[in-house]
Amino acid sequence: MSYIETVPAEQASGLLSELYDADMKANGFIANYTRAFSLRPEVNQAWRSLIGSIRGNMDPRRYELVTLAAAARLRCSYCMVAHGAILRSKFFSPEEVEAIAHDYRSAGLSDVDVAIMAFAEKVTQNAYKVMEEDIENLRSLGLSDAEVLDVVLATSARNFFSKVLDGTGAQPDQETYDSLEPNLREALMVGRPIG
Repeated sequence: MSYIETVPAEQASGLLSELYDADMKANGFIANYTRAFSLRPEVNQAWRSLIGSIRGNMDPRRYELVTLAAAARLRCSYCMVAHGAILRSKFFSPEEVEAIAHDYRSAGLSDVDVAIMAFAEKVTQNAYKVMEEDIENLRSLGLSDAEVLDVVLATSARNFFSKVLDGTGAQPDQETYDSLEPNLREALMVGRPIG
């Protein structure tokens, strides 16, 4: 699950116990990311607050596409599996998510979707290369400056989270992985494999 020590559920207390309970209520299992943060539950709580405030300002579909683009560039299997599963359950067919994971530019997405995913990749890989033209391109497609900022915030937050997960050796949640079709699982496993 993780290369670092994690606190077992039966030993959790205080805030960590609350976070474990929240996972059980939401998912039916304790997420490996929650376990990876178990030695610092206050950071996990701060993360949940931060990402909730970012996600709360974005269209849910856009947030998931931006997250997938950043996770793909980071080669974070955990985030690809988790957010690929959300895209599959709420917005696209398994085949469509698989196509997006392989090459979003040729997956039949709108020009806006392709542009925000490309921008998320650029922010992830080379944020210092973002130029005014990149912002103008997004504006020309109808994004407001607040919406551009939302994409930057979602991308940057994903960079933090994915690096923490991979840096601690957290693996994708088996329950989420098992819920996906075999071809989709393979497309989303871009970095660390499951066990």
